[in-house]
Amino acid sequence: MYSRILVPVVFDPDHTPEAALEVAKAISNDDARVTILHVIEELPSYATRYVSGDFIEKSREDVKARLSQIADMVPGGEAMVVTGHSARTILEWAETHDSDCIIVSSHKPGVQDYFLGGTAARVVRYAQCSVHVVR
Repeated sequence: MYSRILVPVVFDPDHTPEAALEVAKAISNDDARVTILHVIEELPSYATRYVSGDFIEKSREDVKARLSQIADMVPGGEAMVVTGHSARTILEWAETHDSDCIIVSSHKPGVQDYFLGGTAARVVRYAQCSVHVVR
């Protein structure tokens, strides 16, 4: 059983959080903290001048609200929104916050994943704690 679980989520049809949340419920201690994390990719500097600061802040608030709804589905759930590179930021968050398990969802790999590697593959490869991959 785990006490500090990290569940990174992304909002696209291939990665729904329900299966990962069910696993989190099944493998968590009664007093576990389950962090539902979303990483907002940093915009390249050339693109930031075309997007208003209000749009970026509103998007962040919308993501936080949606994550809070997801976190409410899990006992001990908390929502967190951070900015950075997805795999690197997930790994840094897990290490910095002493996560003892990461539950990451993965899609079926395509050709691009064999050359570039997906976020789930990088998390599995480099995490310092247990990782459960949900498909």
